[in-house]
Amino acid sequence: MNGETVIGREGRLGRILLNRPKVLNALSAAQYHDITRSLSDWEGDPGISVVLIEGEGDRAFCAGGDIRMVWDAARRGDHGFNRDVFSTEYRLNRRIHRYPKPYVSLLDGICMGGGAGLSVNGGFRVATERTRFAMPETGIGFFPDVGATHFLNRCPGHVGLYLGLTGKQLGPADSLWAGIATHFVPSERLDDLRAALVEASQSADPRDAVAATLARFHQEPGDGPLLRHLDALERCFTPRRLDDVIEALRGDGGQWAWDTIWDLSGRAPFSLAVTSRQLREGRGLEFDEAIRREFRLAWHFLLGQDFLEGIRALVVDKDRRPVWTPSSLAEVDELAVAAYFQPLGDDELQLP
Repeated sequence: MNGETVIGREGRLGRILLNRPKVLNALSAAQYHDITRSLSDWEGDPGISVVLIEGEGDRAFCAGGDIRMVWDAARRGDHGFNRDVFSTEYRLNRRIHRYPKPYVSLLDGICMGGGAGLSVNGGFRVATERTRFAMPETGIGFFPDVGATHFLNRCPGHVGLYLGLTGKQLGPADSLWAGIATHFVPSERLDDLRAALVEASQSADPRDAVAATLARFHQEPGDGPLLRHLDALERCFTPRRLDDVIEALRGDGGQWAWDTIWDLSGRAPFSLAVTSRQLREGRGLEFDEAIRREFRLAWHFLLGQDFLEGIRALVVDKDRRPVWTPSSLAEVDELAVAAYFQPLGDDELQLP
């Protein structure tokens, strides 16, 4: 199987396969353009009625964007490259969110960051027993993007805020409960599901046929571990100030609360402050305004220190010892946080 993105069709089913399994199907710059081109072509093609996207192998749907290429471009001063990567990706996320034909993602394995942008923004998301969802960006000095302002805020209560700040992973049951996934199908039945989706694509009403097909294959995965801690989560993440969130976690005193404090302690303080404001202020925003705000944030993070330092520590040098600036929440300048949200003038994300 050749190519980073394998595009095909079967019946009236358009198929997209992310084909970089050695890097957990992390997305290259070219893939954003490849997928955009296919979706654009299929939108007006009567020979395609349903779209299916999945990742090669059983380890990952997609672990996100290839952040090493972002670091390389920044190091050589090629800010135009990074602007093109993020603007193309965000416009693709918007296209998926607005796609007029049934769009089905098979989240078999890891689904993180940019992988969530390719899937959670779409209409149908199928989890398997191998699904591991997360938005881990605060751990690399960035923020949850690719439409996360919109989709994390559709999780129940303050669950989306918790996920965005901590980068916590969800398994299939919690992903389904939180609305990240819409269905659960055991991996051993995926071949049958693919065949059934081909059949559904031939229907006179493909959207209803796809919905009925997924409902037929769906199984209840039971309760996930997150539900056991939901009361504590809501109590601790309701305060608006991050200091008050951490104080509430300390006051809780349970193991989940201390684990959450530990999770937050390894995140970039400035990213935590930006993410908290992003998600709290983003409740109720329409998708277009949310993705424009995310582009403003991405633009500033690309020109700052923490994002590149996070990539260095995680991917380049792999010492996992980032030096954040500032180094603590107490040192975060709220005026600096506010500046990240200001419009970019001529550099704003242009949406068709």
